[in-house]
Amino acid sequence: MPKLVYYVASTLDGFIAAPDGSYDFLPLEPDVAAHLAAHWPQTFPTLSHPHFGIDRPTGRFGGLLMGRATYDPALRIGVTSPYAHLRQYVFSRSLPPSDDPGVEIVDADPVAFVRDLKRQPGGDIWLCGGGQLAGQLLPEVDELVVKLHPIVAGSGVPLADRGFDPHRFALAGTRAFDSGLVILHYTAAPGPGAG
Repeated sequence: MPKLVYYVASTLDGFIAAPDGSYDFLPLEPDVAAHLAAHWPQTFPTLSHPHFGIDRPTGRFGGLLMGRATYDPALRIGVTSPYAHLRQYVFSRSLPPSDDPGVEIVDADPVAFVRDLKRQPGGDIWLCGGGQLAGQLLPEVDELVVKLHPIVAGSGVPLADRGFDPHRFALAGTRAFDSGLVILHYTAAPGPGAG
């Protein structure tokens, strides 16, 4: 059964983007980039593959989910399929159906949609962003992988935008880098509040 994996960059105070949705203040340091290209190559936009030496991105994911705000930066530069190497599901109530065969615009309940995806054969599902979609899908997240930057932002788009509803995760691993970033890998904890 495919797992839903929320793989995301965050500040120390839990923001994944600035209030305007930009995230260029979260740098991709060389030591981290090399590790991610080797271990998480599917999470790089297709256009960036040559820059990072990614030939054929392989890995655990068969598709990804993103909200409209996460998809918009690609659309603004004329890219309709930012992760062309994966099946892409974009949650939006305002976008028309996509002409790109690799992108499906979804105007449905995210939880029901993910539960259906999990019943289908295939690779795991990457929850790419953003905060509102992650907030809705938090109970369905099987793994949480946070690239924790040594930055305090003060405000912005939260990692999971939802009302107070604690969900516990169990630490599965960590990886620290000289640049100060730490990758924290969690799995959904069993029991109340596990998700």
